[in-house]
Amino acid sequence: MKVPVLIVLALVGLSSAKYEGYKVYKFVTKTHLQNVYLQSLEAIPDFDFWSKINTVGNPVTVMVPPRFQTKIEDYLKLNNLEFSIEIENVGSAIHAEKHYHKSRQALGLGKITFDQYLRHAEINAYLAQLAKDYPDTVILETIGQSYEKRDMNLVRISSGPRDPPKPVIFVDAGIHAREWIAPAVALYLINQLVENPSNSNLLEAVDWIVLPSVNPDGYEFTWTGDRLWRKTRSPGTVCFGCDPNRNFGFHWMEAGASSWECSDTYAGKEAFSEVEARNLRDYLAKTANIKAYLTLHSYGQYLLYPWGYGDVLCDNWKELDDLGHKVDDAISSVNGTRYTIGSSTQVLYAAAGASDDWAMGGAGIDIVYTIELPGGGNYGFDLPASRIKGVVAETFEGFKVFADYVAKNRK
Repeated sequence: MKVPVLIVLALVGLSSAKYEGYKVYKFVTKTHLQNVYLQSLEAIPDFDFWSKINTVGNPVTVMVPPRFQTKIEDYLKLNNLEFSIEIENVGSAIHAEKHYHKSRQALGLGKITFDQYLRHAEINAYLAQLAKDYPDTVILETIGQSYEKRDMNLVRISSGPRDPPKPVIFVDAGIHAREWIAPAVALYLINQLVENPSNSNLLEAVDWIVLPSVNPDGYEFTWTGDRLWRKTRSPGTVCFGCDPNRNFGFHWMEAGASSWECSDTYAGKEAFSEVEARNLRDYLAKTANIKAYLTLHSYGQYLLYPWGYGDVLCDNWKELDDLGHKVDDAISSVNGTRYTIGSSTQVLYAAAGASDDWAMGGAGIDIVYTIELPGGGNYGFDLPASRIKGVVAETFEGFKVFADYVAKNRK
């Protein structure tokens, strides 16, 4: 092995939020040893990995600041690692996207569109309007506030009570701030369940609870500050935020998480240090009859089931694997989009302290998936607004399969 990467690339300062001159590199590994080389880079906070190093031959993308670019290119060449530059200047790409969103049409509060992405206030206004317009179907709840005092609102959607009570499917989105397509998919699910009469059958045997924005502070910051921000916005000693999807108290900090607060996968000073994670935990723990937990992320087109904390499968993995393939078939029937199904550790990467593991291990829900939606645009997380309708429509077909399965198997 050549000189260790932590010696070759010394950590100097903190990443700039402006991204001027930042490049995105793509690596394709051919050997396990090359994977080891790349994995050593993940420990350096200045490197923002947009995909993880798990299997030989899988492409890996990483954003690198200007001061490390010559060193990393020399290092990769020295170790015979093939690479390409996917984005020459991330700052220019973000500037172009911000210009586009500034020119978007103003959306009246309480309205919905899938031609553009919505701000947090617009999301909450739509939920409130639905509760007002459909009082027999929609109940609006605030499960708490974020660190910056934004309401974390959800809707409970039901055709009415039943004895015995109907099973509940819980869906959340926006845990990671920069993944804009996730709240859009959650909003489309709400819209179709409430405002499209042809979907009334989806309320006959199950109730739905949908929380479109788990991390509202981070989400708003991607509009007003750093488009690629991932974490919450709670202040630390030298950096802001914690990765809320490493902050849940089930096998916390065991794998795939960082103790360095400037890292994008910083797990927090302790489990449930983040109020957003505590709010979600408390709601799941107190709400009866939740039979399925689905959490929306991007990007990569994965249907992931527990466990994520290590290379071990949950007890009902075969059931979840079979169901995942049925969901994948339904999604692909619309636009041909295909998903990879498996446990997080097996097909993507280890990620201890995630909400999906806690939902199963902490809340006792046994149908649990992280749904990694499609990516696109310049850097994966900036799926163009023109593609929103296609993604939300195909994903809705997957939700139908979940509803049918829960209704028949979790009465």
